[in-house]
Amino acid sequence: MSGSEIALDTNEAIAVLNNAGDTGRWVAAFAVVYLPVPVVGELCFGALNSRRANENRARIEALVKRCRVLDVNVTTAEVYADVRLRLKQAGKPIPENDVWIAALCIQHGLPLATSDEHFVHVDSLETVRR
Repeated sequence: MSGSEIALDTNEAIAVLNNAGDTGRWVAAFAVVYLPVPVVGELCFGALNSRRANENRARIEALVKRCRVLDVNVTTAEVYADVRLRLKQAGKPIPENDVWIAALCIQHGLPLATSDEHFVHVDSLETVRR
């Protein structure tokens, strides 16, 4: 999949920041790259929690400028509630921030690039692996 739109999960955003393998080239093939705001929060936490906080924050800011950030709104909250309830009913809970990330992608009809297996339990979410 390339040439269209993709949202990045935290693990894929980190791979881009670290120039891991062919991730940067793979992501660059998409016309538009999105970062769900919970991903930005996780990246910022990681930077602040690191030994090179200023350097890492600058790298994150550069990535954010190259992407479109998906902000949470009331519609997102409604999708979040539905996703979380379905996961609970299925006995397949996933990390809280990942529910928000999934909700944003579903809301905007975007596939999510991730290496986290637990996203397969989210109905209506298309996941992509490079």
